[in-house]
Amino acid sequence: MTAHEALDAYAAFFEGLSPASLPRLDALCTPEVRFRDPFNDVRGVAQFRAVLAKMFHDVAEPRFEVTDRAISSRACYLRWTFTFRGAGSHEGPRRIEGVSEIHLNAAGKVIAHIDHWDAGAQIYEQIPVLGSLVRMVKRRLSAAR
Repeated sequence: MTAHEALDAYAAFFEGLSPASLPRLDALCTPEVRFRDPFNDVRGVAQFRAVLAKMFHDVAEPRFEVTDRAISSRACYLRWTFTFRGAGSHEGPRRIEGVSEIHLNAAGKVIAHIDHWDAGAQIYEQIPVLGSLVRMVKRRLSAAR
């Protein structure tokens, strides 16, 4: 499988992600796959699957839309938008934008999936009280004062 084919299959998996599709992760990843995001750093396909299963428990209507992709000599990249609603919440949909850095083995299986996104701006700043503190720290550290 080429890197393009592997990345296309992986992107399609995330765009169609559901609790029922989680077992497909085994066919796309190596058993020792590493997954890292701002809240998790796990190894093994079972742990990666558990992170995704927890997402379905913690939020309502989660959906990934892959908006761009790239392949370099070192890694593959998926730019995405994640939309969801807080579980049990009546608020409107929330949105997170980020990039996944995907490393493939020679067979086209994912050996590492590293998510890059700004948890401070896209999560913490949206929480009352905590958001005010995060924005204050950002202002103090900003070079553009």
